[in-house]
Amino acid sequence: MANTFDRVNSYLSELLKDCSLQNIVRKLSPNKSELPVQIPRGESPEAMEQRLASLHLEESDLALIADQYSRTSGHLYARNIENYIGTLRVPLGMIGPLRVNGLFAEGDYLLPFATTEAALVASYNRGARCITEAGGCTSMLLNESVGRAPGFIFDSIIESGAFVVWINDQFEKFSKIVSGTTNHGKLVNMKITIEGNHVYILFEFTTGDASGQNMITIATEQICRYINESSPVKPKASFVEANISGDKKASFQSFLSVRGKKVGAEVILPAQIVQRRLRTTPQELERYWRISGVGGSLSGTLGMQGHYANGLAALYLACGQDVACVAESAIGITRLETTDNGDLYASVNLPNLMVASVGGGTTLPTQQICLKIAGLAGQGKARAFAEVAAAVCLAGELSIMGALCAGDFAKAHNVLARGRKVEK
Repeated sequence: MANTFDRVNSYLSELLKDCSLQNIVRKLSPNKSELPVQIPRGESPEAMEQRLASLHLEESDLALIADQYSRTSGHLYARNIENYIGTLRVPLGMIGPLRVNGLFAEGDYLLPFATTEAALVASYNRGARCITEAGGCTSMLLNESVGRAPGFIFDSIIESGAFVVWINDQFEKFSKIVSGTTNHGKLVNMKITIEGNHVYILFEFTTGDASGQNMITIATEQICRYINESSPVKPKASFVEANISGDKKASFQSFLSVRGKKVGAEVILPAQIVQRRLRTTPQELERYWRISGVGGSLSGTLGMQGHYANGLAALYLACGQDVACVAESAIGITRLETTDNGDLYASVNLPNLMVASVGGGTTLPTQQICLKIAGLAGQGKARAFAEVAAAVCLAGELSIMGALCAGDFAKAHNVLARGRKVEK
């Protein structure tokens, strides 16, 4: 991306003020000096202590990341991290009760939030209170699958076409291969894209209550092995993921398909709740929603929403989800409309919620406790988790847009993040 002349000129002037161009080139060139000592590898307590010693920290600082519990509990984290040196303390708050009326989630939920951002828990808690006082939100799982997309390279588009003719008759065989790698995952669909001499196959799986990235990667690798061995048109090269699945990134295909779980949630807030809790009106909220929607379009935003990522990241971190999946999960559309009788209709639609109630980080000690607090731990809870996550996003949207309409946005951050009194 190009920079303007004044930006470039200002940056170079500052850079060259205290350093010559020759010295800058030297600093940026490869360093051929003696290599540093590598950190000790391995998951034994001895290896951990060696790593800690290499940090050269004061004992008081060391105790904050490697207290007695962390030092003796490394085995609990062995499947989730390498080169373990301790545990990180992140403030843990709670929002709720949040009333959810879903196909799979039903009840009043207390939800742990792990975050370092002041005002976040307070904001989502306010939105949750609004929703609960209105009788709860309706939250509905609409679709679910997780994709892995291998890519194949051929000499020509003619070979690509011939390969696809063969692939098109292999779905049943692929399904049997998948069933041999997992008891929980199932191949439910495949989408084929030809781009010249490249072929992409997006395999779509259901993964039960697990998030399933590892599950589907292993299954897809076995499919690729079969393809390379059996295809009458041999690929020159193949890769288990060719970057068309949308894994851990925002993508344009979000609204055309699903990655993880697609959920819609909605609520009708009576005008008196809007006025009492959000200090604004349904009409003003709808007006803000329109201008913010145009603003998002002008900036090239995928979807139209305020800050799904805030609530999802806090919920994911507390409950042992793959936090990097916020990149794809935090895409969606928020709608605010005034009803015929002057109340507020609010909805969110999230097509890419990657959540799990088993496996991965959900088994870690504190994360398992947080899932139990939420009532979302164990088998049969992933769909409910997705519906609750959508409800959380709805609560956050109502609160932040209410704050922006009421002129409280900066004030709340000033008071809660800085502890300052603000003149009214």
